Amino acid sequence: MVDNGGHRVAFYVAQGNGSTIVLDSGGGEYSSQWKDIAPKLHAATGATVITYDRAGLGKSDVVPGPWKVESAVSDLKAGLQQLGVTHDVTLVAHSQAGEIAGYLAKGDPKLLSGAVLVDANLPQFFTDEEIPRLVAASRPDVDAAKKDPEKPANRQLISTAEGFAAAHRAFHKVAWPDSVPATVLVSEKTPFAGSPEDAQRWRDAAASFVEDAPNRTLVTAKGTSHEVPTERPDLVLKVIEDAFAAHH
Repeated sequence: MVDNGGHRVAFYVAQGNGSTIVLDSGGGEYSSQWKDIAPKLHAATGATVITYDRAGLGKSDVVPGPWKVESAVSDLKAGLQQLGVTHDVTLVAHSQAGEIAGYLAKGDPKLLSGAVLVDANLPQFFTDEEIPRLVAASRPDVDAAKKDPEKPANRQLISTAEGFAAAHRAFHKVAWPDSVPATVLVSEKTPFAGSPEDAQRWRDAAASFVEDAPNRTLVTAKGTSHEVPTERPDLVLKVIEDAFAAHH
């Protein structure tokens, strides 16, 4: 348990050699999302593999109020610092964790040796045209979540919805540093299987992100929904192993 800003965050560590792989879960998910991947990754690479529960999820303390990416970045950095991890991190981020990855890479690029962004939120997607569509589309789910606000996944959905538009207008301006290589693993169905237009925008954003620098790679997970880590752990494992091997 790591203390940061008056609350505790649960970190799980499989100790290895001097390199570190951090697995960061999607929205409403916690460390258990990686249960089929983390042990195999540790065995295959020999690296230290770290998972953790973001605030309000798993064994970590609840932090009231809107979800703020800056607070999530602070929690992750505090945990890594207290665990003595200061460099050579391969960061794997699914979905909402792509936002944490973006801010972390921008603010501390020397911490990272590379990243794997698994159907992750990318700045290119959150345009002034797209954000209102997302707010409108999520409203029924948010209203339903408010009927059971103490359920962890619902609590996170509600807290993420607060201030969503402003937060994502800011995220749209975040530039990934050219010095940090990145592999983008995008699902074929995307989070927007019911909306072909939004699904195409999601895929286009991934392609645009990759085209912005020569050290970025795009991989498509054929036939998968947004839940790539649980549907195709074999593919996610291979992509992480390949990315890790390219820099070690």
